[in-house]
This record gives sequence, structure tokens and C-alpha cells, in this order.
Amino acid sequence: MAETPTLQIPLGFQAPDFSLPDTISGNTLNYAQIRGENGTVVMFICNHCPYVIHVIEELVKLAKEYMPKGIGFVAISSNDIINYPQDAPEKMKEHAAKWEMPFPYLYDKSQEVAKAYQAACTPDYNIFNEEDKAVYRGQLDEARPKNNEVVNGKDLREALDKILAGREVNKNQKPSVGCGIKWKKEDGLRPIF
Repeated sequence: MAETPTLQIPLGFQAPDFSLPDTISGNTLNYAQIRGENGTVVMFICNHCPYVIHVIEELVKLAKEYMPKGIGFVAISSNDIINYPQDAPEKMKEHAAKWEMPFPYLYDKSQEVAKAYQAACTPDYNIFNEEDKAVYRGQLDEARPKNNEVVNGKDLREALDKILAGREVNKNQKPSVGCGIKWKKEDGLRPIF
């Protein structure tokens, strides 16, 4: 498994809107419907990536802890399901049920939302403040499938706690790493950033 890092782009960008089907509820949801009053976490994940599997329990725990504090959470899968059928919507629904995800798990069939967010890997995290401006694009914590670090969500928690305290989030952020998003190959193109 080749490690792909989150693209480091300037913070402060406005959260791109989307309208995607939620594999859990069957409803189509947009950014306004999932955003939190105090901030929003937009995660790009998938079912099969070992990096996501390594942290999924902590992601669910984080969401259950911070959603009552006015932080919105959403997970989006943008992988090519032709070549990666384990990431298909019906499998996403099963995955969400298995892990008792308290947040929507959206399917980005066109991959346009991943491109709009300049997502590169799974997991890829974006945190937006109450004005929907990006304040964080970093790692969950130091844990990886092949190291002995404890999965504790330290870096993401620190950013969320600062948002809730009305303090500035540290701009020195270590990128997340994971499996590269599985881009569709039929047109032979990859997104250009």
C-alpha cells in the first residue's frame, strides 16, 4: 500500500458545496444540511483502505463526542467502484451500520466533490469553522497501520477544541496519509490541481 499524503493547499478557502446521496438514509444531502453550527468536518474515506480501517473506530467516537457540541460531520467516498466494488454504495451502507456511524456517508459517483475539495487520499480531513472557511487539512493523529502509535484523534481533537474555544487553529499541520483516491480511468485523466 503506497502512502499518499493530503495535498497541502492554502487554508481559508470556502467549503465547496455538494449534493450527494447518503448511503445510510437514502436522502440526497448538501453541505448546508450537514454543516455544524460551530464547525464542520468533511472526511474522504472508503470501506477497504487499511488506513481508514485503522482509524474508523476513533472517527465514530470523535463524531459522537463533538456532534452534540455543534460540530457537523460527514464522510464521503469518491472511489471508482468499477475497479473497487467493495466501495460501492450498498457496501458503504453495510460499513456504516457495522461501525454505527452517526454521520452521513455520501457517495461521490462523479468524483467532482473530491476534485472540488482537492482530496488526494483516504482518509483526508477538512475542518471548516463556523463561517465555513477551512482551518485544518491535517492528520487525525500519528497512528498508521504499520506503526505502534495509539489511535487517539489528538490532532483533529486539538483543532476542534480550538474552534470551540474561539481560538485560532495552529497552521502548522502534518498532512494525513493514506491510500490514494481511486480515480476513474475511462477518460485517462486525473484531476489537475
